[in-house]
Amino acid sequence: MRIAVIGQSLFGQEVYKELRKEGHTIVGVFTIPDKDGKADPLAAQAEKDGVPVFKFPRWRLKGQGIPEVVDKYKAVGAELNVLPFCSQFIPMEVIDHPKHGSIIYHPSLLPRHRGASAINWTLIHGDKKGGFTVFWADDGLDTGPILLQRECDVEPDDTVNTIYKRFLFPEGVKGTVEAVRMIAAGTAPKIKQPEEGATYECIQKKDNVKIDWNQPAEAIHNWIRGNDKVPGAWAEVDGQKVTFYGSTLVDNGTAANGKPLEIPGASKPGMVTKAGLVLFGNDGKSLLVKNLQFEDGKMINAAQYFSAGSSAAVELSEEEKAFAEQMRAVWKSILSNVDQIDDSTDFFKSGAASMDVVRLVEEVKLRASDLQLQNEDVYMATTFQEFIQMCVRKLRGEDGEEELVVDYVEKNVNNMTVKIPHQLFINGEFVDAEGGKTYKSINPTDGQAICDVSLAQIPDVERAVAAAKEAFEEGEWGKMNPRDRGKLMYKLADLMEQHQEELATIETIDSGAVYTLALKTHVGMSIQTFRYFAGWCDKIQGCTIPINQARPNRNLTFTKKEPIGVCAIVIPWNYPLMMLAWKTAACLAAGNTVVLKPAQVTPLTALKFAELTARVGFPKGVVNILPGSGALVGQRLSDHPEVRKLGFTGSTEIGKHIMKSCAVSNVKKVSLELGGKSPLIIFSDCDLDKAVRMGMSSVFFNKGENCIAAGRLFVEQSLHDTYVQRVVEEVKKMKIGDPLDRSTDHGPQNHKAHLDKLVEYAQTGVKEGARLVCGGKQCDRPGFFFEPTIFTDVEDHMFLAIEESFGPIMIISKFKEGDVDGVLKRANATEYGLASGVFTRDISKALYVSEKLQAGTVFVNTYNKTDVAAPFGGFKQSGFGKDLGQDALNEYLKTKAVTIEY
Repeated sequence: MRIAVIGQSLFGQEVYKELRKEGHTIVGVFTIPDKDGKADPLAAQAEKDGVPVFKFPRWRLKGQGIPEVVDKYKAVGAELNVLPFCSQFIPMEVIDHPKHGSIIYHPSLLPRHRGASAINWTLIHGDKKGGFTVFWADDGLDTGPILLQRECDVEPDDTVNTIYKRFLFPEGVKGTVEAVRMIAAGTAPKIKQPEEGATYECIQKKDNVKIDWNQPAEAIHNWIRGNDKVPGAWAEVDGQKVTFYGSTLVDNGTAANGKPLEIPGASKPGMVTKAGLVLFGNDGKSLLVKNLQFEDGKMINAAQYFSAGSSAAVELSEEEKAFAEQMRAVWKSILSNVDQIDDSTDFFKSGAASMDVVRLVEEVKLRASDLQLQNEDVYMATTFQEFIQMCVRKLRGEDGEEELVVDYVEKNVNNMTVKIPHQLFINGEFVDAEGGKTYKSINPTDGQAICDVSLAQIPDVERAVAAAKEAFEEGEWGKMNPRDRGKLMYKLADLMEQHQEELATIETIDSGAVYTLALKTHVGMSIQTFRYFAGWCDKIQGCTIPINQARPNRNLTFTKKEPIGVCAIVIPWNYPLMMLAWKTAACLAAGNTVVLKPAQVTPLTALKFAELTARVGFPKGVVNILPGSGALVGQRLSDHPEVRKLGFTGSTEIGKHIMKSCAVSNVKKVSLELGGKSPLIIFSDCDLDKAVRMGMSSVFFNKGENCIAAGRLFVEQSLHDTYVQRVVEEVKKMKIGDPLDRSTDHGPQNHKAHLDKLVEYAQTGVKEGARLVCGGKQCDRPGFFFEPTIFTDVEDHMFLAIEESFGPIMIISKFKEGDVDGVLKRANATEYGLASGVFTRDISKALYVSEKLQAGTVFVNTYNKTDVAAPFGGFKQSGFGKDLGQDALNEYLKTKAVTIEY
């Protein structure tokens, strides 16, 4: 269709872009004039695309359409008007002109909350459901027929910003585009709005958002959050107008310890606490406000109310002065209407808006990567001098929090400087190991030492477990609201994302992972994992149970899911950060504390992770990291009487030993993800190109150092020779080299002992009579490189058919044409059961085979497709217990049954 887009904003820009992707012709964009020389995002995008843009200051005068404006609109020949977000009054002759009329997006479930402040009123009224409506435009009263509606839950602490970002923006764009799609198909309804439940509220303006304290706490909270950030709910405090931001409801059982603050009209004084300002409703219940803003525009953390302005000015070093001048230039570029930026220049009084805050934060990040500002920081330091002082204090670690001391090893690598912690992390501090013991972490690319790492000893384990126990039983973590725990995990994921390139670089030099894979999978999936489990923190719940004795007696039985306590986690070296994330995220989401032992050969990303947990504010003792040997540290964690759960990923042999130690010590809960010899069955009726591509991935992904790697391929006889030829061709195309090179396909094996094992494994295969098609030896270059290898004619009795290589070695056996049950019997003739796969176009065969394969994961016409929401774990001697998905939470929870007679 030929569409005119009428409106503005980033939302309008996204709708415009999606409509173009759908194949519609945008005949014109009608938007607002430039502000301070800046085009609206919708206008900027359309101008970039060469679409006609019209910037009318107004469409009508004295209630009538301006003829020349209307004529210019009509000339574009639109068949439909789309108004994604429009602040101007559009004449009805424009609304009704196109063949298909006009549709408009509205951020509420009409007919409730008609009017321009709909999102605000959804929150102010405490609605449990929110959403948006796409309706047929009317004369601006929001009463036109409904075309489409979508709803969402409104969380108790949602703000305009959170509900907009989470639902109204992304789903609103999709919904508006879907509405256009329905119009094009001739299926768009016109549902008359009911009058029942209809509301039309005023636009929220500063003068009419004063807080009424004679209400319950929840109503006050709703009023504050409904007006956050604009226009901002306010009250008189100490003789001046103070605006309140960042409200959350507080558990009524939480004591407010702090300094009282008299608030005229309030039922009782507020309390300035370390967490913020606690306020009370007339029902005695409370809420917490995070930030306050004064009449002069200055915003502060509410916890600093009585100390605001008391800090002495920081004297800048020469380097800090240079940074200040860089930022002065940034301010000037943003505040283009200001002649000169001096110390008293106020960012907001000089015309800056919310988008300028985002830009300023990004500009700071470009110039000082160690300085992680939040948007709120800018609102709290509005003058240039305050802003620079705040930045410098944060850079120095003097921003009110106890400084984290990190003795970094700095490496200039991958076009960046990476800062690597190398000491143990116990009780929130980086410390040397007992006796100052260290060992060298080796870069597998060249065999050279990266740095000396502290080597944990038994006394270090005792200190770490004691810290974790205290944090769980006595500390802030054990008392923390689950939703606050989730917020902390979300913040951690965000900080990991900010350090994604640094983490991936450390992972590459420490483990040999190809950088592009480290960035996407090793680190990327780790971030996804923490975000996924952060969302579970406040959704862990038990159930009520009707017990037999309920009649004639009166009984209530319910279950509670509770954290276990101190958990030990022992992880392998193939995915150092991702294995940490898979277990630690679920463990923390459940409310436990952690003592983690990374693999001795790959400790560095775990230590960087520890630093990030401290930076985002995890309480001391919640996370402890102990690089060290399995025989010493791992054994002591298995034996320790105060450790109540141990999660382990590694070899079956070590897993059996750990399980025995855990049983003998204190019968601690155990989950084990152990070895694998995952079968991949490829039938001749498969999609050959896909089977070759995914078969390669199933074996050579992450250099074959992959717990679910296809340890043995069974290829149907008629396809066997062709399949072998194709995979050999693909192997020869693989580029072996520096894992930091973006064009490298295959990096070094993780460490020297593993390389030697792979060489021996290949030699054994040749001795037993398997046919070595390619590879089979160490590469002639520095470092621990092993050639991608392919063996065929592998018989069931051979070593290669039974034992896992854990390396880039493809083991191929053929099976008779049509012998489905025969190949299944061979595939299941292993003591392992971690993963498996099948390639066939026959859906019946695929379902039959997937049902019969004895493995915790079955891939059909794909491989390696794991996701944070899908449970992962093995059968038989591949272990028990699950990582990922909701099932993983149960590994770190205990169930308590409570029966009450009443």
